[in-house]
Amino acid sequence: MRWKLLEAPYKDSVNWAKWHVFWVDERVVPKNHPDSNYKLAYDGFLSKVPIPSGQVYAINDSLSAEGAADDYEACLKHLVNTGVLELSTTTGFPIFDLMLLGMGPDGHMASLFPGHPLCQEKHRWVTYITNSPKPPPVRITFTFPVINASANIALVITGPGEAGAVAKALRPDLMPVEMVSIGGEFTWFLDKDAASKLPN
Repeated sequence: MRWKLLEAPYKDSVNWAKWHVFWVDERVVPKNHPDSNYKLAYDGFLSKVPIPSGQVYAINDSLSAEGAADDYEACLKHLVNTGVLELSTTTGFPIFDLMLLGMGPDGHMASLFPGHPLCQEKHRWVTYITNSPKPPPVRITFTFPVINASANIALVITGPGEAGAVAKALRPDLMPVEMVSIGGEFTWFLDKDAASKLPN
């Protein structure tokens, strides 16, 4: 993956000290495991920019899925109490400046899969899944109320494998992406392959 933020003029002009980095979802595996989203982000991006390590919030991978979800939610609530995260006065959920999301070939976002009961979770900030249709099966994930409280969402979809899901998501079928409903900005970014099944 190529990160434009690692190139001039961005790398030297961004105030990295202001960044706080979270995971919308994560596989409950060790941080050095090939399936770890943390490892992917660290190897390709976080190890190359001076974001303070205390402002990068990885999950506690020594816990069970349920424990890791509870711990991550407690972390978010602590950051609300200390003023790092703002709480929405209308929804009661934390407001993230930017939520960066993708979408799988089956239409899942975060670790919220089509037809799974977790898509209907209304109260938790962070929850867990132990029977993910896509391996690895054990994950934690933000819930839709947290996703929808974001100030901005960027949905980035690339490659031909997701083209069918993109086309389906823009028809009146109940897919997770259709449960995104925020008061801020929701922007889709598609490459040519991902958009290849859309009508002209």
